[in-house]
Amino acid sequence: MDDSDPFAAPTRIATANRPLLGLTILVVEDSRYACEAMRLLCLRSGARIRRADCLKSARRHLQVYRPSVVIADLGLPDGSGLDLIRELAEASPKVPVILGTSGDDTGEEAAIAAGADGFLPKPITSLALFQNAVLSRLPADQRPLGPRVVQDDSVCPDLMAYQDDMAHVADVLKDRAEEGKTLDYVAQFVGGVARSAQDTALEQAAASLAAARKSGAPVAGDTARIAGLVRERLEQKQAI
Repeated sequence: MDDSDPFAAPTRIATANRPLLGLTILVVEDSRYACEAMRLLCLRSGARIRRADCLKSARRHLQVYRPSVVIADLGLPDGSGLDLIRELAEASPKVPVILGTSGDDTGEEAAIAAGADGFLPKPITSLALFQNAVLSRLPADQRPLGPRVVQDDSVCPDLMAYQDDMAHVADVLKDRAEEGKTLDYVAQFVGGVARSAQDTALEQAAASLAAARKSGAPVAGDTARIAGLVRERLEQKQAI
Protein backbone atom coordinates (compact mmCIF):
# COMPACT_ATOMS: atom_id res chain seq x y z
CA MET A 1 0.00 0.00 0.00
CA ASP A 2 1.24 3.50 -0.86
CA ASP A 3 0.59 6.13 1.81
CA SER A 4 1.95 8.97 -0.29
CA ASP A 5 -0.14 11.84 -1.60
CA PRO A 6 -1.36 10.79 -5.08
CA PHE A 7 -1.38 14.44 -6.17
CA ALA A 8 2.14 15.20 -4.99
CA ALA A 9 4.80 16.21 -7.48
CA PRO A 10 6.95 13.30 -8.68
CA THR A 11 10.14 15.03 -7.54
CA ARG A 12 10.29 16.84 -4.22
CA ILE A 13 13.23 18.62 -2.65
CA ALA A 14 14.17 17.77 0.93
CA THR A 15 13.87 20.48 3.56
CA ALA A 16 15.51 21.00 6.94
CA ASN A 17 12.40 19.72 8.72
CA ARG A 18 11.55 16.96 6.24
CA PRO A 19 14.92 15.60 5.12
CA LEU A 20 13.53 12.48 3.43
CA LEU A 21 11.26 14.29 0.96
CA GLY A 22 11.49 12.69 -2.45
CA LEU A 23 12.36 9.23 -1.09
CA THR A 24 10.14 6.15 -1.32
CA ILE A 25 10.64 3.60 1.46
CA LEU A 26 9.43 0.02 1.12
CA VAL A 27 8.82 -1.42 4.58
CA VAL A 28 8.64 -5.22 4.62
CA GLU A 29 7.06 -5.96 7.99
CA ASP A 30 4.29 -8.29 9.16
CA SER A 31 3.56 -6.48 12.44
CA ARG A 32 0.84 -3.85 12.17
CA TYR A 33 2.21 -2.14 15.28
CA ALA A 34 5.73 -1.89 13.85
CA CYS A 35 4.30 -0.73 10.51
CA GLU A 36 2.36 2.03 12.24
CA ALA A 37 5.57 3.26 13.89
CA MET A 38 7.31 3.27 10.50
CA ARG A 39 4.39 5.11 8.91
CA LEU A 40 4.62 7.86 11.51
CA LEU A 41 8.40 8.11 11.12
CA CYS A 42 8.09 8.39 7.33
CA LEU A 43 5.27 10.92 7.63
CA ARG A 44 7.29 13.12 9.98
CA SER A 45 10.34 12.83 7.71
CA GLY A 46 8.58 13.52 4.41
CA ALA A 47 9.17 10.10 2.85
CA ARG A 48 6.61 8.11 0.92
CA ILE A 49 5.95 4.66 2.35
CA ARG A 50 4.91 1.45 0.70
CA ARG A 51 4.30 -1.63 2.81
CA ALA A 52 4.53 -5.38 2.30
CA ASP A 53 3.70 -7.94 4.97
CA CYS A 54 5.58 -10.90 3.49
CA LEU A 55 8.31 -11.82 1.01
CA LYS A 56 5.83 -12.57 -1.78
CA SER A 57 4.24 -9.15 -1.46
CA ALA A 58 7.64 -7.42 -1.29
CA ARG A 59 8.83 -9.10 -4.47
CA ARG A 60 5.60 -8.11 -6.20
CA HIS A 61 6.22 -4.48 -5.21
CA LEU A 62 9.79 -4.64 -6.48
CA GLN A 63 8.66 -5.86 -9.89
CA VAL A 64 6.68 -2.64 -10.32
CA TYR A 65 8.96 0.07 -8.95
CA ARG A 66 12.38 0.70 -7.45
CA PRO A 67 12.26 2.25 -3.98
CA SER A 68 14.94 4.53 -2.58
CA VAL A 69 15.12 2.50 0.64
CA VAL A 70 14.06 -1.01 1.69
CA ILE A 71 13.63 -1.81 5.37
CA ALA A 72 13.17 -5.57 5.81
CA ASP A 73 12.16 -7.37 8.97
CA LEU A 74 14.22 -10.54 9.35
CA GLY A 75 11.32 -12.73 10.49
CA LEU A 76 8.42 -12.95 8.03
CA PRO A 77 5.52 -15.41 7.74
CA ASP A 78 6.74 -16.91 4.46
CA GLY A 79 10.49 -16.92 5.07
CA SER A 80 13.47 -14.90 6.22
CA GLY A 81 14.02 -11.26 5.40
CA LEU A 82 17.67 -12.19 5.01
CA ASP A 83 16.82 -13.86 1.71
CA LEU A 84 15.30 -10.63 0.42
CA ILE A 85 18.31 -8.62 1.62
CA ARG A 86 20.65 -10.97 -0.29
CA GLU A 87 18.57 -10.63 -3.45
CA LEU A 88 18.56 -6.85 -3.21
CA ALA A 89 22.27 -6.63 -2.44
CA GLU A 90 23.10 -8.70 -5.55
CA ALA A 91 20.63 -6.98 -7.86
CA SER A 92 21.63 -4.45 -10.52
CA PRO A 93 20.76 -1.66 -10.30
CA LYS A 94 20.92 -1.87 -6.53
CA VAL A 95 18.44 -0.23 -4.19
CA PRO A 96 20.39 2.74 -2.75
CA VAL A 97 19.78 1.81 0.91
CA ILE A 98 18.98 -1.63 2.35
CA LEU A 99 18.30 -1.85 6.07
CA GLY A 100 17.47 -4.90 8.18
CA THR A 101 15.34 -4.74 11.30
CA SER A 102 14.55 -7.17 14.10
CA GLY A 103 13.84 -7.42 17.80
CA ASP A 104 16.48 -10.16 17.99
CA ASP A 105 19.79 -8.96 19.43
CA THR A 106 21.72 -11.18 16.98
CA GLY A 107 19.92 -9.79 13.95
CA GLU A 108 22.37 -7.03 13.09
CA GLU A 109 25.30 -9.34 12.36
CA ALA A 110 23.16 -11.59 10.17
CA ALA A 111 21.67 -8.65 8.27
CA ILE A 112 25.06 -7.07 7.53
CA ALA A 113 26.47 -10.45 6.45
CA ALA A 114 23.54 -10.83 4.04
CA GLY A 115 24.38 -7.50 2.42
CA ALA A 116 22.38 -4.88 4.34
CA ASP A 117 23.83 -1.39 4.54
CA GLY A 118 22.68 -1.01 8.13
CA PHE A 119 20.36 -2.25 10.84
CA LEU A 120 17.51 -0.81 12.91
CA PRO A 121 16.94 -2.63 16.21
CA LYS A 122 13.35 -2.74 17.41
CA PRO A 123 11.60 -0.81 18.79
CA ILE A 124 12.03 1.86 16.12
CA THR A 125 10.52 5.03 17.55
CA SER A 126 13.26 7.68 17.49
CA LEU A 127 12.84 10.16 14.65
CA ALA A 128 16.48 11.27 14.78
CA LEU A 129 17.85 7.72 14.70
CA PHE A 130 15.52 6.73 11.87
CA GLN A 131 16.46 9.72 9.73
CA ASN A 132 20.16 9.28 10.40
CA ALA A 133 20.03 5.56 9.53
CA VAL A 134 18.67 6.46 6.08
CA LEU A 135 20.55 9.69 5.33
CA SER A 136 23.97 8.43 6.43
CA ARG A 137 23.75 5.53 3.96
CA LEU A 138 22.40 7.35 0.94
CA PRO A 139 24.88 7.89 -1.90
CA ALA A 140 26.52 11.30 -1.54
CA ASP A 141 24.78 12.70 -4.61
CA GLN A 142 21.35 11.79 -3.19
CA ARG A 143 21.77 13.37 0.23
CA PRO A 144 19.98 16.66 0.90
CA LEU A 145 22.14 19.76 0.85
CA GLY A 146 22.44 22.17 3.75
CA PRO A 147 21.69 21.75 7.45
CA ARG A 148 18.72 19.83 8.80
CA VAL A 149 16.78 20.10 12.02
CA VAL A 150 17.62 17.22 14.36
CA GLN A 151 14.28 16.28 15.91
CA ASP A 152 14.82 14.21 19.03
CA ASP A 153 11.20 13.08 19.12
CA SER A 154 9.69 9.62 19.46
CA VAL A 155 6.59 8.34 17.72
CA CYS A 156 3.86 6.48 19.56
CA PRO A 157 1.89 3.99 17.42
CA ASP A 158 -1.83 3.51 17.96
CA LEU A 159 -2.31 0.61 20.35
CA MET A 160 -5.17 -0.68 18.20
CA ALA A 161 -2.43 -1.85 15.83
CA TYR A 162 -1.08 -3.95 18.71
CA GLN A 163 -4.53 -5.49 19.06
CA ASP A 164 -4.37 -6.45 15.39
CA ASP A 165 -1.04 -8.19 16.03
CA MET A 166 -2.54 -10.10 18.96
CA ALA A 167 -5.41 -11.26 16.75
CA HIS A 168 -2.88 -12.40 14.16
CA VAL A 169 -0.99 -14.47 16.75
CA ALA A 170 -4.24 -16.03 17.97
CA ASP A 171 -5.14 -17.06 14.41
CA VAL A 172 -1.70 -18.55 13.77
CA LEU A 173 -1.76 -20.58 16.99
CA LYS A 174 -5.30 -21.75 16.31
CA ASP A 175 -4.49 -23.04 12.84
CA ARG A 176 -0.95 -24.45 13.16
CA ALA A 177 0.02 -24.53 16.82
CA GLU A 178 1.77 -27.89 16.61
CA GLU A 179 4.11 -27.09 13.73
CA GLY A 180 7.73 -26.38 14.62
CA LYS A 181 8.22 -23.61 12.05
CA THR A 182 5.02 -21.98 13.25
CA LEU A 183 6.26 -21.91 16.84
CA ASP A 184 9.57 -20.40 15.73
CA TYR A 185 7.67 -17.71 13.85
CA VAL A 186 5.38 -17.04 16.82
CA ALA A 187 8.33 -16.71 19.22
CA GLN A 188 10.07 -14.25 16.88
CA PHE A 189 6.96 -12.26 16.00
CA VAL A 190 5.61 -12.00 19.54
CA GLY A 191 9.02 -11.15 20.96
CA GLY A 192 9.55 -8.27 18.54
CA VAL A 193 6.06 -6.85 18.90
CA ALA A 194 6.05 -7.15 22.69
CA ARG A 195 9.41 -5.44 22.96
CA SER A 196 8.22 -2.59 20.76
CA ALA A 197 5.10 -2.14 22.91
CA GLN A 198 7.04 -2.62 26.18
CA ASP A 199 4.85 -5.60 27.08
CA THR A 200 7.33 -7.28 29.42
CA ALA A 201 5.26 -10.32 30.33
CA LEU A 202 4.60 -11.27 26.73
CA GLU A 203 8.20 -10.57 25.72
CA GLN A 204 9.45 -12.92 28.44
CA ALA A 205 7.00 -15.62 27.36
CA ALA A 206 8.24 -15.35 23.77
CA ALA A 207 11.86 -15.58 24.92
CA SER A 208 11.05 -18.70 26.92
CA LEU A 209 9.41 -20.34 23.91
CA ALA A 210 12.38 -19.45 21.69
CA ALA A 211 14.80 -20.94 24.23
CA ALA A 212 12.74 -24.13 24.51
CA ARG A 213 12.66 -24.52 20.74
CA LYS A 214 16.41 -24.00 20.51
CA SER A 215 17.21 -26.54 23.25
CA GLY A 216 14.66 -29.13 22.16
CA ALA A 217 12.76 -28.90 25.44
CA PRO A 218 8.96 -29.40 25.64
CA VAL A 219 7.10 -26.33 24.39
CA ALA A 220 3.48 -27.05 25.35
CA GLY A 221 3.67 -24.95 28.51
CA ASP A 222 5.31 -21.98 26.81
CA THR A 223 2.86 -22.12 23.91
CA ALA A 224 -0.10 -22.22 26.28
CA ARG A 225 1.34 -19.29 28.22
CA ILE A 226 1.61 -17.14 25.11
CA ALA A 227 -1.87 -18.14 23.99
CA GLY A 228 -3.25 -17.18 27.39
CA LEU A 229 -1.51 -13.81 27.45
CA VAL A 230 -2.69 -13.05 23.93
CA ARG A 231 -6.24 -14.01 24.84
CA GLU A 232 -6.13 -11.70 27.89
CA ARG A 233 -5.06 -8.76 25.74
CA LEU A 234 -7.81 -9.38 23.23
CA GLU A 235 -10.43 -9.75 25.94
CA GLN A 236 -9.33 -6.54 27.64
CA LYS A 237 -9.78 -4.62 24.38
CA GLN A 238 -6.46 -2.91 24.98
CA ALA A 239 -2.90 -3.74 24.08
CA ILE A 240 -1.22 -3.54 27.47
